[in-house]
Amino acid sequence: MPNDAPKPTPELDEETLAFAAKVFHYARIGATQELSELLEQGLPANLRNEKGDSLLMLASYHGHAETCRVLMRHGGDPELANDRGQTPLAGAAFKGDEDVIRALLEGGAKVDGCGPDGRTALMVAAMFNRTGIVDLLLAHGTDPQARDAGGHTAYDAAIAMGAADTPGQLSRWHG
Repeated sequence: MPNDAPKPTPELDEETLAFAAKVFHYARIGATQELSELLEQGLPANLRNEKGDSLLMLASYHGHAETCRVLMRHGGDPELANDRGQTPLAGAAFKGDEDVIRALLEGGAKVDGCGPDGRTALMVAAMFNRTGIVDLLLAHGTDPQARDAGGHTAYDAAIAMGAADTPGQLSRWHG
């Protein structure tokens, strides 16, 4: 008769926890060389923290395009959303980093990728008046008429947030 009792979660020792903290710190600060060496030694590229943020999410959110490229070359998944459903591309759009957006798209991120809420990077960029990113995403084929789970487009999101310029950029696709 099989034992259906749940297996106990192993306790991590202080050394392991410190190593994990150091790895996530490397992603946040863009320590590309250090991460590259660890990845070459077998560190999983899709390692995630307690919030579901992958190394790639942290590197993209903090503006480290080259670190993003290294992580993706080692298998980092540009579509891996965090616990809030945010993808690295949406995180970079929120932060306004065009270099990271380019790196993620070159690395295979889906221009219209989204989490369960359906919010694309274009919607995020439009909401926060990131005109350069809106142009960049449009040039890469994003769908300006895509709708999130609430039925809103990027134009709608920009209007709702009071963005000054992005509604004008997207107006030709509205209505």
